[in-house]
Order: sequence, then structure tokens, then C-alpha cells
Amino acid sequence: MPMKIAVFGTGVVGQVMAEKLSSLGHEVMIGTRDVKGALAKTAPDNFGRPGFADWYKAHTAIRLGTYAETAAFGSFLVNASSGNGSLALLEQAGEANLSGKVMLDIANPLDFSKGMPPSLFICNTDSLGEQIQRAHPSLKVVKSLNTMNAQIMVNPSLIPGDHNVFVCGNDADAKSRVKEVLKSFGWKEKSIIDLGDISTARGTEQLLPIWIRLWGALKNPMFNFHIATA
Repeated sequence: MPMKIAVFGTGVVGQVMAEKLSSLGHEVMIGTRDVKGALAKTAPDNFGRPGFADWYKAHTAIRLGTYAETAAFGSFLVNASSGNGSLALLEQAGEANLSGKVMLDIANPLDFSKGMPPSLFICNTDSLGEQIQRAHPSLKVVKSLNTMNAQIMVNPSLIPGDHNVFVCGNDADAKSRVKEVLKSFGWKEKSIIDLGDISTARGTEQLLPIWIRLWGALKNPMFNFHIATA
């Protein structure tokens, strides 16, 4: 069933998510801190994609708004922002606009302050997913899709064979809604692993250091994890 979906973040992950969700028939608004600033970005990004202004002109069905406007618009939310800005943007979005809604959280707590490879600014005894959930207890946070390249997130068939996506969250109904979105992207039921409550996001977020090193070793980001069991 088509939904009104709010996507926070205008970078490559936000753009890819917004494109896919719009192509599936959802009404999509993408949110940014500074609308005028976003529309002024004409230079290609680090991945060779068009600047946001050109991308937005090419995707006329997708709306653009502030974080607050976008949160108010969406009945289902997607956090595709950088991890170090996630808590601030959700504060700007406004508690009244978040309350009671499901949010698919893709962000990772990556710290690039010392260059590549990044470290994690939250790990071991906490996670970004948990911090978001604690800051917004009425928001139903579900961590997923944060362990792979953005293109694979929305099109798992890019990788041959079976591979997995993880789901973490406190609310069973919220996880079911996220799983339905995942399946609409092409993820098979058997490939979705529900790890448990939001504290299990510690594990998925801590996969990022090995993911980044695999990217460096393989010279290719188009890979994913496959969990094989006996």
C-alpha cells in the first residue's frame, strides 16, 4: 500500500532510497537542514553522482523540505543521514512530528575526523540506534540496511546468490512494517534476519569497520554478508 515517506538526508543514501521508494509508488519527501543550501549544490558528489540540485530537477515527483516539514509529511520515516548528525536532525524535526511513527534507521556512527579508515564514535556498550531510541521514546526505531552499499539496499539482486539483511528494534509491529518495505525492494523473507531488540544494533553498526576494510581489499563496494548455518 502506498505511503507518505519521509527520507532524512540528501546524500547518496538518501537519494537512492528516495528514488526507489518513489519508483514503488510512494509519496516521498526528502529532508534537509537547509533547503536553499541543498538546491545550491551543483558539483558532483564523491561518488560521481550529479550535484543535489541536478538530481532534484531530474526527480520531480520527490518533494523537498526542512527536517520538520519532512517529518510532518511522512507516516513512515527513513534516517539516511550521516550518523554524527542524526540526533541533531531529529531534534530539529520536532517530537510532535516523530511521535508514534516507525523510522527505518540506516545511519552509522562513523568518525572521519582522522581520515580513512573511519572509527566508530559509539560502540561496544551502546549504539546510535539505541541513542536515537532513548532520545525519542515514542519513535519506533528499527535499524536495518546499514551493513551494505546503498545500491544493494534497494536492489539485492545486484549480488548473486543468497545474502542477508539484519533488523533490530524493540517494537514487533514496527519491524514487520520495515520488513515489508525490505521485501518490496526485493529482499527474500529467508534473507531477513531479525536480531532482536534495538540493543542488537551494536552488532550491525560494529560491522562497519570490517565492511570498510573489505571495500579497500576488494576495490569494490558491491558485496554483502551471507550468514551460512549448519
